[in-house]
Amino acid sequence: MLLERIYDEDLAQASYFIGCQANGTALVVDPRRDVGVYLDLAAKNDMTITAVTETHVHADYLSGTRELAAATDAQIYVSGEGGDEWQYAFEGTRLRDGDEFSLGNIVITAMHTPGHTPEHLSYLVTDGAFADQPGFVLTGDFVFVGDTGRPDLLDEAMGAEDTRYEGARQLFASLRDKFLALPDYVQVLPAHGAGSACGKALGAVPTTTVGYERLFSWWGKHLAADDEQGFVDELLDGQPDAHAYFSRMKRQNVAGPAILGTRGPLPEADTADLAPEVSADSVTFIDTRPVEQVHEASVVNAINLPNPGKIASHGAWAIDPETDTRPIFILADDQDAAEDIRDRLLRVGIDEVSSFVTGIDGLPTTVPQVVRPEDLDSFDAAGVVDVRNKTEHADGHVPGSQQLSAGRVLWHQDELPHSGTFVTYCQTGVRNSVAASTLRRAGHDVAELDGSYAAWSAWKNS
Repeated sequence: MLLERIYDEDLAQASYFIGCQANGTALVVDPRRDVGVYLDLAAKNDMTITAVTETHVHADYLSGTRELAAATDAQIYVSGEGGDEWQYAFEGTRLRDGDEFSLGNIVITAMHTPGHTPEHLSYLVTDGAFADQPGFVLTGDFVFVGDTGRPDLLDEAMGAEDTRYEGARQLFASLRDKFLALPDYVQVLPAHGAGSACGKALGAVPTTTVGYERLFSWWGKHLAADDEQGFVDELLDGQPDAHAYFSRMKRQNVAGPAILGTRGPLPEADTADLAPEVSADSVTFIDTRPVEQVHEASVVNAINLPNPGKIASHGAWAIDPETDTRPIFILADDQDAAEDIRDRLLRVGIDEVSSFVTGIDGLPTTVPQVVRPEDLDSFDAAGVVDVRNKTEHADGHVPGSQQLSAGRVLWHQDELPHSGTFVTYCQTGVRNSVAASTLRRAGHDVAELDGSYAAWSAWKNS
């Protein structure tokens, strides 16, 4: 058996390529939308991708299941659990608890593990060439290294009411009746690592085992004591803010993301031709330079998505492709860098990337307003906005500042100060630059706290 983990640092998301070396067939689990990496793996190992599946309806990225199936003619397998409201709208074989399918010597068994979402499946993997029992479990967003999936996203991102409590109880039952019923040696392969907003305490180690989690996870003590309420209370306490774009991902993943097909090279634009469109605000310009360079000068109405960085998640904070269909132009070092950024934006359904430029000469520019920590007292405290998560805000913040996370500001502008200049900050400045540039483009008068909270705190304590 061949088993490869494909990890996207941007979204802290893992997909898996599982192949039977005896007959050359392969399965991909939880693929992202730019599917070239899976096609390359299949070609490298002389395998044919015959099956593609996902553990659940994802909220943090756009699924590549339909895209990969279209490229390979693979069979789609998706969950048939969760009730009518959680059925996928596109064609595919529906799996229920205990259902199996095979890839040569490899047997894949669906295990219904609700809690993070009602339809969630985990997949047991048995390598029949060596064993007659599962050696691996792909847990999706059910069990992470050191954590479990959060059950509150339906409330936080989809507008549901109090489903988090039922979800938390379902997670407890799934852990007790399904996960901990597995042998301790079974290797756990989760869909996310540290940095994902799908949990609150995810580890950076890529894999774990059932036995290790039983003994050392934060939730293990509650299961050992059969303490459901203690589990629910600790699980729901301190979850990070859910990004507003999660609701769009859920809807699009249920419906089935649009199939992109073959994409050609990304062309380079002439800044002289682009300048009038920038002035007319008829395009979206993405400045991928570091925050320090952007603060010296940036293109008018540009959105700052610093690269390297979380282009996909930050892009989804700043651009709502359902309401903003303007063509997108990327500032990048070269064509390869621009096409990498295009791929990362595709993972969150931002498809309108038109071209790239390698410099801003000839384009209308502006200098973003920046406020030094020692000058912050001249602003009304009610005009200071903390764009970090609520848990970070609770740990310490500029006195009087309100909290509205960067992943939510575009969708909650009614919660911002209504007049005059207001100041935004995050921890070190990156998220703040994304949020501030997004809000300026939306018409707000925003100044950034230079160095953000870290600089203000150092100044205050000096």
